[in-house]
Amino acid sequence: MRNILSAINACVIIPTYNNEKTLKRVLLKILEFTSDIIVVNDGSTDSTPLILNEFTQIQQIHFPRNKGKGFALRKGFKEALKQNFDYAITIDSDGQHFPEDIVVFVDEITENGESLLIGDRNMEQEGIPKKSSFGNRFSNFWFCFETGIRLNDTQSGFRLYPIKRMKKIKFFTRKFEFEIEVIVKSAWKRIPVKNVPIHVLYDESERVSHFRPFKDFTRISLLNTWLVIIALLYIKPRDYIFKFKKKGFKRFFLEDLLHSEDSKLKKTLSVMLGVFIGLSPLWGFHTITVLSLAFALKLNKLIAFAFSNVSIPPFIPFIVFGSLQIGSAILGKPNPGSFELDKFDSYTTFLAQHLSEYLVGSFILSICGALVFGAITYLLLSIKFSSKKNITTIS
Repeated sequence: MRNILSAINACVIIPTYNNEKTLKRVLLKILEFTSDIIVVNDGSTDSTPLILNEFTQIQQIHFPRNKGKGFALRKGFKEALKQNFDYAITIDSDGQHFPEDIVVFVDEITENGESLLIGDRNMEQEGIPKKSSFGNRFSNFWFCFETGIRLNDTQSGFRLYPIKRMKKIKFFTRKFEFEIEVIVKSAWKRIPVKNVPIHVLYDESERVSHFRPFKDFTRISLLNTWLVIIALLYIKPRDYIFKFKKKGFKRFFLEDLLHSEDSKLKKTLSVMLGVFIGLSPLWGFHTITVLSLAFALKLNKLIAFAFSNVSIPPFIPFIVFGSLQIGSAILGKPNPGSFELDKFDSYTTFLAQHLSEYLVGSFILSICGALVFGAITYLLLSIKFSSKKNITTIS
């Protein structure tokens, strides 16, 4: 026996539930690579306890009743951290994974450093159940939406987790959906999440699936709904603010607005969207609205987000006052006068009394602002493009 996992200070965690047909074979094969194994028996009602009695050299955790794969994995992580491991490789006990691929995970960490690695099963190959392929595409889409990371496989249970880096992340799921929660939250903590190629075998005569389509799909859908809300309201704004602050306005203007590979039209429309939303009366929802629309319309999200900040606090009273003046003129109502800028109560009461003027005026102001900023942007980009073209021609 060789312990190749010692090179990265890792162990193997195997959650198992009623996989008596394949468990012994999986354990024997993994023992060829390491003895640092933690098996979590998640309340199996078959001969699993008897099989595990044959492997006294393997650390075992037994639950009296089934608590869910996520709970079993979390318990395994906790135990691995107690033993001071840096990484934990998880592998299913249903025989679909090849323990020989453990080497792939070790090599990736050795060569490229700390990451959360997910085995890529190549779901397009023959023999993959259609429902598994569809479920994986569904999961990939939402993972990309929530994190911005594109992966080929987000559902494989053959993974390597940097458990020490993850130990401060709070998790709340306990079933199959944990494997989604853990990769999304790890990505949010800026832990690199990658795929590595692995082999897979779907033997329907041996494989036992505990996935309950209705219950588990409902749980996964609810989790994704919650993760999307967090991503839109907090994570994406945080990332864009961080990126914008890191670059500064000058660098952002030069790199993202002038020199990004997007077309002039796409950049201009991104600016117009940002200004339109920023001047709109959707206070508190500017960020989620502009990012959602930029994503749906396939515009530059960073540019749209940056220009939605035209309504930064010092300018808000002037934007509101301008909207009221425009709205009053459009609706033919008396001039609303003014309000005390330094008194919030005066500000909100005044708005409530002239709500229709404000809504109409802000809509007109948003359109006009978007058109003006759009025209200026397109003009600047055209001048820049023309200058670049002339330089290229001369040279």
